[in-house]
Amino acid sequence: MQSAEKILIVDDDTTSRTLLVRTLSAAGYICRESGNGFDALRQLHEEQPSLLLLDFKMPGLDGAETLKQLRADPDPSIAQIPAIMLTGHGESEVFCLEAGANDFVIKPIKTAVLRARIDTQLRLRSLRTQLQRQNEELEEWRRNLERDLAAARLTQQSLIPQKPPAISGWEIAACYRPVIEVGGDIYGWLRLKDERFLFWIADATGHGASAALLTTLAKLLFHHGSVEHDTPAEIMRAVNNDLRGIFGGRSFMTAMCVALNPSTGSASVVGAGHPPLLITRYGRGTEAVPSSAPPLGLVEQLQFAETTVDLGRGDTFLLYTDGLFGAPDGHRPRLTPTQLAGMLNPFSPNVEALLSRMLDQAMPTNRAGSQPDDVTALAVRRAN
Repeated sequence: MQSAEKILIVDDDTTSRTLLVRTLSAAGYICRESGNGFDALRQLHEEQPSLLLLDFKMPGLDGAETLKQLRADPDPSIAQIPAIMLTGHGESEVFCLEAGANDFVIKPIKTAVLRARIDTQLRLRSLRTQLQRQNEELEEWRRNLERDLAAARLTQQSLIPQKPPAISGWEIAACYRPVIEVGGDIYGWLRLKDERFLFWIADATGHGASAALLTTLAKLLFHHGSVEHDTPAEIMRAVNNDLRGIFGGRSFMTAMCVALNPSTGSASVVGAGHPPLLITRYGRGTEAVPSSAPPLGLVEQLQFAETTVDLGRGDTFLLYTDGLFGAPDGHRPRLTPTQLAGMLNPFSPNVEALLSRMLDQAMPTNRAGSQPDDVTALAVRRAN
């Protein structure tokens, strides 16, 4: 043993007690002794031993009653002290265990058996102590993680637009539902130098604090790109180059942006590994504009092709992340963009109702586990 363990020996027989003290002291244990249960409980509170050897049959407070009081102690460190009961032939070993003994040894005591039982209980006590310490460390880690997530959530909430821009003749609605406190989705809008509005959305790899930090970077990169460039293709190219330069291909995100001219309804669309832009026409069906490039951050010097669309009165376009497709389960398979487009009702009274109805159909709330990923959607509608 690396350090001497302390054992309290409780036996009303002086001869037996003295013999046990001599035997265990010679084996390297530090022994104290007590002649009755009341004195033993007092000594336990004065100086806690590593283990208790307790005679079953004693006058006054016997071994079983002493052990019951010990196990009921409000101090867990005292209540959990391992105890080995010393019993004579014919005494109930089961009763000893029911009283709270960890083990028992039958008299006359064989030294080898007693030492083996003591060593076993001390090893178990050491393992329990280690497990308790590890649990405390895990609890501290959990508290730290919760603090980190709370900080990340506040940071990300400050990045999520609180209300849409006021654009004459246009309605805008958005939805953001992270799986946990923070997520890997981000969206926003920017006014370009040519008076167009850039609506953008991105889906970063992962969840939690790391994804939240990546979305923070995404917003900064889109803002920085919009200051230096005028077209969505140039902005996406700038974001890709910056992301690639920072992470060297180790982190990436999908993204899509729409540069909208509010006066004419003309829009330029660019996507990078992102689900297709959906357009629902007022009484004229739906369209999908797919991404033309791989996700941002994977390939150097990406070339982005712009797709031009014209939005008439009552038309709506939808930017969204792939969490909206859901996950396959026993009720239905994963949704497709075509199915999602079919859930957009162009005759909804306003864009908020259109988005809400689509979300209710795509993400029903009556099934457990119906949201396996972050869900974000941004709908922009030209007023009739």
